Formats: sequence, structure tokens, C-alpha cells
Amino acid sequence: MSSDTIRLRVESDISALTAAQWNACANPADALDRDPDLKDEKSPYNPFVSYEFLSALEESGSVGARTGWHPQHLVLEGEGGQPLALCPAYLKTHSQGEYVFDHGWADAYERAGGQYYPKLQVSVPFTPATGPRLLVRPGAHAAAAKRALAQGLATLCDMRRASSVHATFLTETDAAVFDSEGWLPRIDQQFHWTNRGYGSFDDFLGELASRKRKAIRRERRDALADGIDIKWLTGREITEADWDAFFAFYMETGSRKWGRPYLNRRFYSLIGERMADRILLVMARRGGRSIAGAINFIGSDTLYGRHWGCIEEHPFLHFEVCYHQAIDFAIARGLSTVEAGAQGEHKLARGYLPVTTRSAHFIADPGFREAVAAYLARERSYSQEAQAELAAQAPFRRDHDEP
Repeated sequence: MSSDTIRLRVESDISALTAAQWNACANPADALDRDPDLKDEKSPYNPFVSYEFLSALEESGSVGARTGWHPQHLVLEGEGGQPLALCPAYLKTHSQGEYVFDHGWADAYERAGGQYYPKLQVSVPFTPATGPRLLVRPGAHAAAAKRALAQGLATLCDMRRASSVHATFLTETDAAVFDSEGWLPRIDQQFHWTNRGYGSFDDFLGELASRKRKAIRRERRDALADGIDIKWLTGREITEADWDAFFAFYMETGSRKWGRPYLNRRFYSLIGERMADRILLVMARRGGRSIAGAINFIGSDTLYGRHWGCIEEHPFLHFEVCYHQAIDFAIARGLSTVEAGAQGEHKLARGYLPVTTRSAHFIADPGFREAVAAYLARERSYSQEAQAELAAQAPFRRDHDEP
């Protein structure tokens, strides 16, 4: 890839690009019908890096100047101005809504006389789901384009006088690119469910230890004991009334849990218009009234659980709506994985196993970088030990063979 035919630019508004331009880099397999040159690509569809999702965040005002998330999307252009690669990035004045925590870093740096904010964040806002961050249109240029984006982020850090750049919830492939550029690696864990070719939820339960199997059956029965029924809604089945109900759940639970929910009502209408076929609402109803719900996003091989909320408290309803119903849907759709969001060791007893999540960090100040590197080395050792201990507590039968 010749430097004479490419250039990097920064866009503060995703609408400066078309949906087709963005998605040809973010989700090339989903653009097959629009661009026959992509016909051999097999990369999985990720809903969160799609133009539809990210533009809804910006257009609704869920991200933008008033939120402390200032879009700084990096665009690598080829000959004729055609985007060859993209990177969703944000200049930030706080560390909220990221799920990879650096509050301690900010405090330490500022106590030492530095200024931690602004910083650059390479992520999908408010979304702790692993996915591509170096979004590249397929072609011979792909590997070089990813390196150019990583290098461009370091340059942008200097241009914006930011303290650092943080790329979070990375795929292994993107993590390796940042590692090759000398960024500091960080790991953590989430709990994901894996479909081993099950034909039904009972098939899945059959692989669990007897005590765990009985506990889940009792839990599912008790969750619906008060006359509650569950309905799946997707595509055109989702109405504005459903979004009104779900937003009430989100605000009720989010206000108690986070203090201030990140997403506004307009956001949900926009994704309902633009990507309803990629959304699953699991709604719990009692007496004809919706009382709880969870929103999931449907990838090509993964169901991503995001938010849950309720206006009535019922034993085990959270587990049923968020975890068991997600497994039921994944089995019915033939999806290979359920990602149920950040943290939550309670997921382990329900068949969700620990997996590694990855991030990469560019620290501009050499002295501060050295201190962070030492901290991350200790943290990685602890995280690996903790994950091994949790995996040993998996609910599967002892004679269960790993894939």
C-alpha cells in the first residue's frame, strides 16, 4: 500500500460517511449484495460496529459534546477518496461507560501533576462486547491498513494533546496489531455461553451436573410462578409501545445501578427503525402488562445480551429473561455463542464460562507508561489465575469432554 495514494483524516460526525462506505469496512460480509468484490469474505457480522448502531448513538445525542464522548473517527482513504479502513474513536473527558476501568490511573497521574483528560477511547460506547476496532475493507492492503490506523491513533493522541489512547474489547487479531506497535496489553474476563450443537435447552441441561441441572429447572419454574409469560420480539414485531415499555425498564434499573443511564429514548427508536431484524427483545408480561425485559443484538454467530430492566421484582426473573431465554434463542437460531455482558460470576452456575477479554493502551508519558506497564503485568497474572479457578467451578459434569 503506497503512502502516495492514501491519507488519514479525522471525522467528528459519522454522517460524513455513507452507511455503505462504513459498513464495507465494518461488516463486509453484510455488504455482499451491494459490492460483488467482497463475495469471498466470510467475516462475521457485528451489530455494534455497524453504521446503523453508531449513527444512532450520535444522532440521538447519546454521544456527543454534552456527554463527554466527542467522535474522532479515523478514516484511511485510498485513491479517489474511497475509505479503505476506519476506526471508531472518541475524545473523552471522563472514564464513564467503558467497562475497562482506568479511574485509578487517572487519579495517580493527576496526583503526580499530570492531566489525564482528555484521552482517546477506541470502542463502541457503553458496550462491553468484543468486536473489531480496526475496520478494514477487504483486500491486499488490509494488514498494512490496520497498522496505519494504529499508528494514526498515536499521532491523533499527540494532535489532541491527550494523555493516552485506550482500545477496548478487542478481537485477538486487532490486539496483535496493537501489540506489534508497542501498545500495552491488558486482559480481563467475561462469561459466555457456548452452543455445542444442542437441539434444545434440555440437551444443554443434560451436560450439567445433576445438582446444577435441578437448580436451573427449579429456577426457571419459579421465575414464571406468578403468572408471568415470556415473549420474543424481533423485526417488525417490535412497536414503539414496546420501546416505551423497555425504556421504562432501562431507566428504572439503570438509575438504581449506575445513577444516570447513558442511552436516551430517541436511541431506541432509531435502532428500531434501522436494525430491528438484528434485535431481540425478551419481554416478560403479567396480567397483560409488560413488567420486565432485556435487549439483545443478533450477530451472524453470536447473541449479545445488553440491557435489562424491570418495574416489578420477582424471584429469578432476571436470570430467566437475561440468561436462560438467551440460550433458548441461540439454540433455536443455531447461534454459536451468547455474550451476556460485563462481569457477573453468578453466570457461571448457569452455564456461562469465563473467557478472556483484551484491550490495548498507548500511554504518551514515558514515566507513566512504565508505571502502568508494571501494574498491568501484575494484573494479567492475577486475572489468569482467577480465570483458571473459575473455570474449575464450571457446572458441567466431570465426564464432560471439552470441544
